[in-house]
Amino acid sequence: MTTPRPLPPTPWRAWLPAAPNIDASEALRIAVGAALGLFVAGGLVLWSGMGPVWLVAPLGASAVLVYGLPSSPLAQPWSVIGGNTVSALVGVAMVHLVPWPLPAAALAVGLAIALMVATRCLHPPGGAAALLTVLVGATDWHFAFLPVCLNSVLLVAVGVAYNRATGRSYPHVAQAGAVPVRRFSDADVDAVLARHNMLMHTPRDELQDLLEEAEVQAHGRRLRELRCSDIMSPSPVTAERGTTLPAAWTMLRAQHIKALPVVDAMQQVVGIVTQADFLRDAQVDVREGPDGRPQWHVHTPVAGAPHGPAAVGQIMSRRVRVASADRSLADVVPIFSETGHHHIPVIGAEGRLVGILTQTDVVRALRRFSDPASVVRGPDDPPTRHRSAS
Repeated sequence: MTTPRPLPPTPWRAWLPAAPNIDASEALRIAVGAALGLFVAGGLVLWSGMGPVWLVAPLGASAVLVYGLPSSPLAQPWSVIGGNTVSALVGVAMVHLVPWPLPAAALAVGLAIALMVATRCLHPPGGAAALLTVLVGATDWHFAFLPVCLNSVLLVAVGVAYNRATGRSYPHVAQAGAVPVRRFSDADVDAVLARHNMLMHTPRDELQDLLEEAEVQAHGRRLRELRCSDIMSPSPVTAERGTTLPAAWTMLRAQHIKALPVVDAMQQVVGIVTQADFLRDAQVDVREGPDGRPQWHVHTPVAGAPHGPAAVGQIMSRRVRVASADRSLADVVPIFSETGHHHIPVIGAEGRLVGILTQTDVVRALRRFSDPASVVRGPDDPPTRHRSAS
């Protein structure tokens, strides 16, 4: 059993009421449902003449749960009906066994909670039902069934019809379906709930759904907050229009990269040259090096060019997709996934090249969201050579 961590001091704001997470229409739905349920439950008992007490007070609290929190484990039909009825029976028993009202009331509530937990029908208004039974001095065992049990049954029956008619699942049934991609498993959720050892108003499957939606929301938010400047490879290796093909090829091979941004004297991007450009427009041969490993060589100028070394400007791609340094990663990811780009030059003020964004950089950033132990290289980390995914 793990040792609980010491709790931090309670901030004063914790004593203030929390803002509701529902809108006015949902509040109205709950209010109308509770009023309708109580009216039907009390009205039917009154109309039938089955008893002098036609509505018990704890049913008001039950209505809050049935209509306001229909997915809560504490609001399910067995919890409402069983919890109220069992608690009322305990109250009657305490009236018979304990002659003093105060001890009888305290014992009734405590024993009712224990019995509700044991019978899996824990229902907070059940404690009020046990207390009410003692306070009114009910000695007739029928009180637990009429009006308490009958009221509860009628409230639940109206709750089933009303909640379903207004788009709420009641009784709550766990939705079976495909397991979504997430960083936590069912066993992880069970382990956390067991460690906290607390009653939860939210059922386990609905809690998982909320956690999954929150994870997707957080993933999208972090993508929007992350900028190209946060994950790009800074100070990329570049070439100029007049850089010879052998020199450019040597830079590609020596730096283990697959693309060279081509810049002018003002460091503005005028093109990009990739290994694919060399293989398409220049003759690249493979020769055996001194160590026996294959070596790639550019030895023939581009077709149609004058004799002598051909320049990068003759084979580079002039239409270059660039991204500004402050552009969000959420905007850039579709460029890589949908257009087939492997590398995007990143420009800063006045359109000058400040870095290059590659598939490797993007994958590293995305991995951060799926693996908490993985981090995206920050501005204080040493720069890396820019690489392009194949």
